[in-house]
Amino acid sequence: SGRSWKKIRKRKWMIYADVIIDISHEKLDRDFQYRVPEELVQAIKPGVVVTVPFGKGNTLRKGYVTGISGTAKYDASKLKEIRGVSTDSETTESRLIALAAWMKETYGSTMIQALKTVLPVKDKVRAKEKRLILFTGKKEEGQALLGKLEGSRFKARERFLRAILEAGSLDYTYASKELGAGISVLDFFEKKGLITIESQEMYRIPEGLGLVKENMELSLNQEQLLAAEQIFREWQEPDPRPALLFGVTGSGKTQVYMRLIQKVLEEGKQAIVLIPEIALTYQTVRRFYAMFGDKVSVLNSRLSQGERYDQFKRAKRGEIQVMVGPRSALFTPFSDLGLIVIDEEHEPTYKSENTPRYHARETAIERARMEHARVVMGSATPSLEAYSHACDGEYLLVKLNARYEERPLPQVSIVDLREELKKGNRSVLSLELKRDLEQVLERREQAMLFLNRRGYAGFVSCRACGHVMKCPHCDVSLSEHNGNRLICHYCGYETVKPEICPSCGSPHIGGFKAGTQQIEKVIEKEFPKARVLRMDFDTTRTKDSYEKILASFAKHEADILVGTQMIVKGHDFPNVTLVGVIAADLSLNMDDYHCGERTFQLLTQAVGRSGRGNRPGQAVIQTYQPEHYSIQAAAIQDYKKFYKEEMGYRMLLDYPPAAHMMTVFGACQDEELLKNAMYYIEVFIRRVSPKEELHMIGPAAASVGKVKDVYRQVIHLKHRDICFLTAVREKLEKYIEINSGFRKIYIQFDMN
Repeated sequence: SGRSWKKIRKRKWMIYADVIIDISHEKLDRDFQYRVPEELVQAIKPGVVVTVPFGKGNTLRKGYVTGISGTAKYDASKLKEIRGVSTDSETTESRLIALAAWMKETYGSTMIQALKTVLPVKDKVRAKEKRLILFTGKKEEGQALLGKLEGSRFKARERFLRAILEAGSLDYTYASKELGAGISVLDFFEKKGLITIESQEMYRIPEGLGLVKENMELSLNQEQLLAAEQIFREWQEPDPRPALLFGVTGSGKTQVYMRLIQKVLEEGKQAIVLIPEIALTYQTVRRFYAMFGDKVSVLNSRLSQGERYDQFKRAKRGEIQVMVGPRSALFTPFSDLGLIVIDEEHEPTYKSENTPRYHARETAIERARMEHARVVMGSATPSLEAYSHACDGEYLLVKLNARYEERPLPQVSIVDLREELKKGNRSVLSLELKRDLEQVLERREQAMLFLNRRGYAGFVSCRACGHVMKCPHCDVSLSEHNGNRLICHYCGYETVKPEICPSCGSPHIGGFKAGTQQIEKVIEKEFPKARVLRMDFDTTRTKDSYEKILASFAKHEADILVGTQMIVKGHDFPNVTLVGVIAADLSLNMDDYHCGERTFQLLTQAVGRSGRGNRPGQAVIQTYQPEHYSIQAAAIQDYKKFYKEEMGYRMLLDYPPAAHMMTVFGACQDEELLKNAMYYIEVFIRRVSPKEELHMIGPAAASVGKVKDVYRQVIHLKHRDICFLTAVREKLEKYIEINSGFRKIYIQFDMN
């Protein structure tokens, strides 16, 4: 901190810097300590690029400062000295390293873990090159030589010379394969000074970026223009707040994003657009490419290492100005970042599951603060955290209250599945949904059927004794798939479905038929003429599967799209006039305090896919709990009603955002060792924090207590002050570091 720096300088202590040389090399992906010479004290801080002597030969290498200390870790007399600071100390890498240092302190991790998250690791990815053969001699000499070669036995030389004289340059591969111009042929012409061979670097361009710019005119309605102007006014402030664009489904938030990006590009800066799902990449990239052309690129987990490497390289070189992608796109190495857009900011995929367990929203705000950029978030169902910040004035709240072109919201009906059973209907389709599907097909419109789970079927259980088929390695039930296979979705364990119960011998054993494949089969049986597409984890395994399915549905090559969560987020299909939610309350039974919020968001987003074109839309929500407040609020698209009710529960139970919560997660192959370790962690926490200030839950088994033969336990800590929890975490990290008993335990921290 600045205060500790003043102390160090005042007392003239020797200062030491931790420097990382190369995070891509396993032997060098750690800190090395160096002395800081007095003349460089003012310049050294986390993220600064330095030159240091390294190895036995003291070869000068480039490194990055990751930390500063007044204490030497080793014998100070043997430490080498930093030789210099990069003349361009504010490089893109230095800013990202400073961000990594913030993530380490905020979320709890090692600096190496944070660096590997923020910096693209330079794995063994070779640049893709294209070799060209250029005619560099005098044309008259070439023509004269061609005359001599005609009719001779050197047919390959003749073919090659004729082709290059005509074209001026040739692709090396084409010349070799099509013209038969081997090494001896090329050597002949090189020695005569007629040709030169050059290598040109080529980028691996992701599929889908070969789109044509449409010179699209950006047309905003009055409400969208007012929203953009409100954000522009905030940007004029000395310290502009992040903006939350709260707009109903179909209100045209994307057009507002485009106007904001247009403004940023006019200023000569770059923009990052974060989207929550790979499935959204297809439509989002098409829209942005139509507007901004080849200034746009994309990142997602389906790209090859080479493609990802090339997109980062293009961004760093300033060859693109807009990067679209999920969470990892936040770390695009733009040199002059102007705007970060977070679309569908409520989505849980913005929270990392790996250490450091950062949240893209908070990290984007910190990166924007460091680089004097702006942040705009958008959602029809904002997270409670973001909306509470907006209500408190920490974020600028901007609203879009009407759908684009004043289109009405869908008419929504709630079907009680308990009543359906009383009527004798055991189908996954209620009578109302079946009738509505028939009408949609008659009108040659489209429908989407959403199920909040994946797989052919859920758990397999015995109806006689209740025995559930479970994975022997993970504490979860096995799922039934085609071919009578039972598969664990955590570790991949697979076995054959038994014909009789292994516990009681009963033949009445079977699956809970509520998977997307099962719904697809029901639709095909009920509506044999309907063209059905399915979009779930199993049908989107290949690299371009998302694009193919969505493009096919957009072209009306299918009438009904059946799928999981990925079909209800952000897509815009004008011909969809019916959305059916098969089992709305499945997500209400998750062991997570977010379950009410997740259900409301999913249902609101699902309903919002209907009626986005010129025809009115409708939605049918099937549920066993029609009276639940999240289902009721979603049906009438009333966010404020839901927020008020949900926040009441959060305040009552001290859950975020009413309070802050930190989870200490422990994992180990030895169950007893893990229990002892978590017990000592609990004792230590109670010792360093007064009981009346901290609410502690656990230690207890995690929601999935064992995965791949590794046992898992958690402790939850709740407190109104996040600084208090951060201080507890820092003390706990030191305690774990100095106690050897924790060396076989994997410990992870998760904030909020």
